[in-house]
Amino acid sequence: MTNGESGAVLRSGALMAAGTVLSRLTGVLRDIALAAALGFGMLADTYALGNALPNIVYILIIGGALNAVFVPQLVRRMQRDDDGGDEYAHRLLTLTGLALLVLSIAAVLAAPWLVRLYATSDYQAAELDLAVVFARYCLPQIFFYGLYTMLSQVLNARMRFGPPMFTPIINNIVMIATAVGFVWLVGTDLTVGSISATQTAVLGIATTTGIALQALALIPFVRAAGYSWRPRFDFRGWGLGKAGSLAGWTIGLVLVNQLGFLVISRLATTANVLAAQAGTVPEGLATYQRAYLVFMLPHSVITISLVTALLPRMSKAAAANDLRRVGADVAGGLRLVGALIIPASLFLLVFGPAIGTVLFDFGAGAGGAAEYTGLVVSAFGIGLLPFSAFYVLLRGWYAVEDTRTPFLITVIYNVIAIPLTIAVFMLVPVEGKVISLAVSYGVAYWLVIVVAWWRLNRRLGGLDSTRTAFGLVRITAAALVSVAVGLGVAWPIGKFVGSADQSGSAWFALDYWPSFFALISGVAAMALAYFGCARLFRVTEVQDVISTLVPRFAGSRKGTSGP
Repeated sequence: MTNGESGAVLRSGALMAAGTVLSRLTGVLRDIALAAALGFGMLADTYALGNALPNIVYILIIGGALNAVFVPQLVRRMQRDDDGGDEYAHRLLTLTGLALLVLSIAAVLAAPWLVRLYATSDYQAAELDLAVVFARYCLPQIFFYGLYTMLSQVLNARMRFGPPMFTPIINNIVMIATAVGFVWLVGTDLTVGSISATQTAVLGIATTTGIALQALALIPFVRAAGYSWRPRFDFRGWGLGKAGSLAGWTIGLVLVNQLGFLVISRLATTANVLAAQAGTVPEGLATYQRAYLVFMLPHSVITISLVTALLPRMSKAAAANDLRRVGADVAGGLRLVGALIIPASLFLLVFGPAIGTVLFDFGAGAGGAAEYTGLVVSAFGIGLLPFSAFYVLLRGWYAVEDTRTPFLITVIYNVIAIPLTIAVFMLVPVEGKVISLAVSYGVAYWLVIVVAWWRLNRRLGGLDSTRTAFGLVRITAAALVSVAVGLGVAWPIGKFVGSADQSGSAWFALDYWPSFFALISGVAAMALAYFGCARLFRVTEVQDVISTLVPRFAGSRKGTSGP
């Protein structure tokens, strides 16, 4: 990928990054509000479990389940068909929508079985019953998550990347208002035994309403892009069989990953039961999910924005059978992603406890549970680079319409991750249970990324491996220096603002305001040091980010401010 091509991808991704930043920041505020209202204990876990069932489907769809079918197929039909692929899109949307509707109804009916499958066997009847109620309110989200994803891909195929990144803000605002209302009207002392049926209904219905509004808000943008969906039920003879065969492997990928999430869910809910029995800090599924949200923030802002902009071009190169161009795009995309993901991963690793304190030390979430969540954030930082790299590599296979290989590699990942996760979880003490889940998650990605890179390198005839490896080494060197500088500035400022919390379990355990000022100063110092070191170490990808994104947000004098 040339510097000019890198700039084109960055310019296309900048608007998405802006939307993603806003949506993810409001998502963090949403989780702060929910933590303040529900805390990290058993009540929080029953809600997290009920809401996790549709959420995990959404994550897997964004990770490739529908992307693998929609963007490559729509791009090809737009290029080949006289109507720009509209009739094909009508039928594909209709067929997928019907499947999602049936799946959502079946999931609601199967809610008790699903909860028992994903919850620890140590749950009491009251905890199981409450989780089932939350699940029944939340499972219809599956349809709206799917609708959101389908409409997003129609827009992406037409090179309209911005709206799908902004509409999740609507959902976050709905949930922030709901959680703040809970704290205002009910307080922060709700438990599994004290929450009423009305309060449960309000929380569950509001959660699903937010997702529905997020999806429906895309319809005007789709129409403005020149596409108006009309339901068509004559599916035969339109090439949907090929899309179905591609989707078959991604459905298998979903099922394999569901198995991995099932293990994590059961272990995380078990951890909270054990913590309650031992009288230690609450740590369960809600803790895991909130730490995961922080972990996903840099991935979503950086990786998803850049790769979403890159995928249509990769699909066009694949349609022209230019596999080396696809390989160059994948390798170049990985270097661009690594330029920001590597320092982000080190930042999470070092500043995790301070992040947890600043974000979650409110209301029902105040105290050691917030700091513990930060430790889980640190543990997730170990796997941020291979997780994002794996996401980039998957798009290389999807561009060439190969969904079988991602399925097989996902099987390999889970064969590594599931035994590793269970073994480490059983070995560590109670206070390290959820931390061990995050560590195992990242270690498994480090192991599987080697296999993934080797297979795609062979498939595309090269991924510019030597250049990419040396580029990532230079990026890592610059990031290590910068995180040392950031820590060197943050720690004394935190100590100056307030004394260290001697009761904390983390080595960076400070009270709230010391953590806040340490975090702000550490971010600023690390950013300045990183950009300086990148120039010194000749990390051209960082220079591309600076020269392209800064004019993008400030308004370019060369007229490149458009997407």
